[in-house]
Amino acid sequence: MNPLRVWAIAKNGFQEILRDRILYFIGFFALLLILASRLLPEIAAGTDEKIMLDFGIGSIALLSVVIAIFVGTGLINKEIEKRTLLMLIPKPITRSELILGKHLGLLGVLTVTVLIMMLIYLGMLSFSNISYPIIPLSIAASYLLLELALLIAVAMLFGVFTSSILATLLSFGVYLMGHFSQDLVELGKISKNESIENLTSSLYVILPDLSRLDLKNEAVYGLLPNPAELLTHALYGILYTVLLLLFAMFIFAQKEF
Repeated sequence: MNPLRVWAIAKNGFQEILRDRILYFIGFFALLLILASRLLPEIAAGTDEKIMLDFGIGSIALLSVVIAIFVGTGLINKEIEKRTLLMLIPKPITRSELILGKHLGLLGVLTVTVLIMMLIYLGMLSFSNISYPIIPLSIAASYLLLELALLIAVAMLFGVFTSSILATLLSFGVYLMGHFSQDLVELGKISKNESIENLTSSLYVILPDLSRLDLKNEAVYGLLPNPAELLTHALYGILYTVLLLLFAMFIFAQKEF
């Protein structure tokens, strides 16, 4: 795998995604914050500051996830449908380089998007005289990027062997199940049924435990896990992302065009 070719694909993908007006999401986010800052004091007197903190970081996460899944599922499918993939394959570019480059390109766009939205969010909090824990929120944003990297890998994995619509539905399914995977295990234990317990335990092992990378609530209250636990969660997210990308590369390598 040639790093220069991967970088060229990532750079091209970054510019192409920006041209798709993805950054309009930032304008929509800013509008949401302005509306929230006007409405919350009227309907949540006394608790509006905490709600604003939760709403802002939650909106950043939700909008970023939507971009990661909708764009991620089409990164390879779009190349196939437009037949541009047939032009790339004869060139000295491996399919693994294409997968990795596309992943890094979208992750780059999301990094810029999250950074800008965080700046708008923190600026709005400062303008509204709402105190906020800057370090915990920054750490939560960093772990959001790890979660987004994993979700892009999930979306690309489904995208290389299914249609964009099915891949999008499956990716959102993984996202939802990933945030409730620990609850699934508890549900299996409560059922007292061995078959259900085995099923929920298997799902927990297979599905990514995205709750490890979701630090929004802890950050708002300034109660993050200890450094050792944070490191473990980060390594988990990185390892899971690498495994998904390797799996996507393997499947994509078997496809014939």
